[in-house]
Amino acid sequence: MKLAILALLLSATSAAAFPVTVKSCNREVTFDAAPKRAISNDVNLTEMMLVLGLRDQMIGYTGISGWKTLDPVMREGVAELPELAAKYPTKEVLVGAEPDFFFAGWNYGMKVGGEVTPETLQPFGIKVYELSESCIHIGPKAKASMEDMYGDILNLGKIFGVEAKAEALVAGWKAQLATAASAVDHSKPLRVFVYDSGQDKPFTAGEYAMPTAMIEAAGGVNIMDDLDKSWAEVAWEPVVERNPQVIVIVDYGDVTAEQKIAFMKTNPAFAGIDAVKNDRFVVLDYVEATPGPRNVAAVEKLIAGFAKK
Repeated sequence: MKLAILALLLSATSAAAFPVTVKSCNREVTFDAAPKRAISNDVNLTEMMLVLGLRDQMIGYTGISGWKTLDPVMREGVAELPELAAKYPTKEVLVGAEPDFFFAGWNYGMKVGGEVTPETLQPFGIKVYELSESCIHIGPKAKASMEDMYGDILNLGKIFGVEAKAEALVAGWKAQLATAASAVDHSKPLRVFVYDSGQDKPFTAGEYAMPTAMIEAAGGVNIMDDLDKSWAEVAWEPVVERNPQVIVIVDYGDVTAEQKIAFMKTNPAFAGIDAVKNDRFVVLDYVEATPGPRNVAAVEKLIAGFAKK
């Protein structure tokens, strides 16, 4: 009897939580009930769903295998889910799957002016929540912060009625980060460059990309934090001029981290860069360098890498 009453109380509490309204970039989105047929795009957004225990409310995912290889943790998490598109999904693919929710971002499954946007999916009953880091593509936002990732987790918690779990995760990450950062000397930040890809012109993280926040938490400064973008191409000249002491390699795609490091170490143009001279490279997987559950552990990896001489 007591268990039955408790179940009723929990059910009533859950039902009372709706409708909920969350801020998604420049929009407010209201949910009358938790989504039951959700789709996520990209590996990091999918991991946000999985860490909240939402696999049973998902019908699939998109945008992973076209660029990345799934590690064992990720592969197990999505084992029972179909990948509906290897890269960005078309509107036809999404509508055909009959979802009620799409978790994506600008340049994370959606493009400004493209066929898949919150507005184009709305007539089909598909509500969209946008990754906070990506909001810079459609309007002004604050500089990248760990709060971007925390906020997305908390909003997903509200959307799916798992607020307590989301709050516990965020509290745990904040405590973990505070412990890791307590040993960091922030008075003399190391100059850090993020090398994502590209040889003629490097693709890197700017002011609004998650690595900027992670580097600062680890006791460094992104030498491209004056780049008024999240991720973008730059010229090599300012990289050489700003002389990074550490280079963070983002590992994904056809060109391996080892190949990216070899390119920098064997190119005479980079011979004078401190990071190259002293062989100071830190490798982050794509899923660590983009907003998601692995960000705090990635900060710990950066702290360890920055400490090596």
